[in-house]
Amino acid sequence: MLGIGEPDDLFTCVKRGIDTFDCVAPTRHARHGVLYTATGRLNIVSAKFRDDDRPVESSCECYCCREFSRAYLCHLFRAKELLAYTLASIHNLHTILGLMQRIRAAIVRGELAELENTTIDAYRNHTEGALPWGAAMVQEG
Repeated sequence: MLGIGEPDDLFTCVKRGIDTFDCVAPTRHARHGVLYTATGRLNIVSAKFRDDDRPVESSCECYCCREFSRAYLCHLFRAKELLAYTLASIHNLHTILGLMQRIRAAIVRGELAELENTTIDAYRNHTEGALPWGAAMVQEG
């Protein structure tokens, strides 16, 4: 399926038998400083991340989260450093690929509905300033 890359849409399509996706959303969002998390999306350019020494997501094992802080990513985006776009893309792609791995495993176990409910509930009950998946992103200066 082309053009489907948001986590909630992936569940909808998988339930309809679609198993291959190709979408620019994770990297397009990354280029604008929007990072996927388990609870929604973070606008890393926001001033509230300027002094935040935590990784984008503490449970994430991607290179970006293992090596760099939110503050550093915020700085890179504000300075328009090309590394910002690469690190954010690595993180977003890792997040989507991890979700697809969990979806495949849930299908094998017969637990897709439970995974979907848990995942979508986490997005609806977002924390730490993350916006739920359906919310419009606004760039802050």
